[in-house]
Amino acid sequence: MRLSVSRHRTKEARPAAPLAGPSGLRIKSPDVLVAESGADLEGNGLRRSMGLFQLVCFGIGAIVGTGIFVGLSDTVAEAGPAVLVSFVLAAITCVFTAFSFAELGGAIPVSGSSYSYAYATLGERTAFLVGWCLLLEYGISVSAVAVGWGQYLNELLGSLTGWQLPAALSAPPGDGGIVNIPAVVVMLLAALLLVRGIRESARATAAMAVLKLAVLVLFCAIGLSAFRAGNLSPFAPESVAGITSGASVAFFSYIGFDAITTAGEEVRNPRRNIPIAIMVCIGLVTVLYCLVALSAIGALSSDQVAGRPAALSLIVNSVTHSTLGGGVIAFGAVVAIASVVLAVMYGQTRILMSMSRDGLIPRIFERISPRTSTPVANTWIVTAVFAVPAAVVPLDAVMNLSTIGTLAVMVAVNLSVMVLRRTRPELPRRFRVPLFPASPVLGIAFCLYLMYGTGPATWLQFAGFLVVGALVYTCYGRRRSRLGSAPQQPADETGEAAAVVVSAGVDAPVRGA
Repeated sequence: MRLSVSRHRTKEARPAAPLAGPSGLRIKSPDVLVAESGADLEGNGLRRSMGLFQLVCFGIGAIVGTGIFVGLSDTVAEAGPAVLVSFVLAAITCVFTAFSFAELGGAIPVSGSSYSYAYATLGERTAFLVGWCLLLEYGISVSAVAVGWGQYLNELLGSLTGWQLPAALSAPPGDGGIVNIPAVVVMLLAALLLVRGIRESARATAAMAVLKLAVLVLFCAIGLSAFRAGNLSPFAPESVAGITSGASVAFFSYIGFDAITTAGEEVRNPRRNIPIAIMVCIGLVTVLYCLVALSAIGALSSDQVAGRPAALSLIVNSVTHSTLGGGVIAFGAVVAIASVVLAVMYGQTRILMSMSRDGLIPRIFERISPRTSTPVANTWIVTAVFAVPAAVVPLDAVMNLSTIGTLAVMVAVNLSVMVLRRTRPELPRRFRVPLFPASPVLGIAFCLYLMYGTGPATWLQFAGFLVVGALVYTCYGRRRSRLGSAPQQPADETGEAAAVVVSAGVDAPVRGA
């Protein structure tokens, strides 16, 4: 297959013809995805500004935040001291799926992440629903993360000045307030940084990632200094059911590692760096989370930690008998959660940009500013839409819904890697899933297991969300799809087109903020 892509693209040119996949599915070839995005060139108008270190920091920035600083107490409430097992179970789920993300991220290095992988394997309808679920993973989770930022901001203000924001202005209605202003503020600050450019955002994320890792290591040192083995007994007061529920809650702490793949058009040497960054981040974060959980439960009993806001600061204050240590942890949490908001908002805008590029959502989301090389209008729309739930929705009301949406996306990614191995075995892969096909099958099984643990109410909410997504696709996406309106290429017995030639006329990025 010969692929010819010119750096000089014209606005009037159209993408290459799609593939007529099995059973008439609208499937877009990985070669076309890469060519349209400029993933092997300059990234479709985006700048390649991130190296491997910055990408790893970006991944840590997207993962480590509200889930461990705020959500730890909720996980402990479900599992007790067995929170350690819950974190390991959630990590195993992520590891199997991380293998799949690493292979696909190296083979198809585009900004669309799991949405684009589904488009190349499972068809347009499934890809749209995956993108729809990503609104839960990125959009709703960024709202949840922003909610947690206000808790630690108040803890920090209390440590430094003795004054805190009134509950009416720092908590949503369900938590005793009226509006969560800090949640809106942190989203606005992240948006301002994102529209300035990826170089500035990457540097800020790297600095914040290093700082929050240092703060969590400090917490572990303080917590382990007061470790009492008696706090681990009884180890699993709610038995296996509690561990499973705790793992479903703990999984929220890992949400964000797949955001690394959304940088496919803005990282240098993406086919090599994306797989490495994913595996490094998952390994480092898993070890860190288990140490933090062990330190927390060892220092205070699970009954004292469960359900407490700003739990890590509470533990440090209790151990040191001073508010100074808790203030340091609170400062780390403020920085950590801000970096998650920044990284997750980045991922959301890049996925919407890819969906817009395919015509499934309005074209405003694909517009790239010629001055900053960022999707400015896209960023501000995301900020405006998701600042509303951040301001008025309690954290626990969105955590489970975000979790089940993420797990559904991960099921699709594991399926995608198996399908692509069969349909495109010759596709260059810098990383290959070990123990294939057992690894993606186990990834699917663990994801379904954790989805079961989210509870019937969450399943009903998720089902309703999918129904709305299917209606949006039917009424808008399918009819406006650029792939659907392009002439179909004949498919051979494997469902692949006999040949795809992409000339200099790949669709140009839409300019202008």
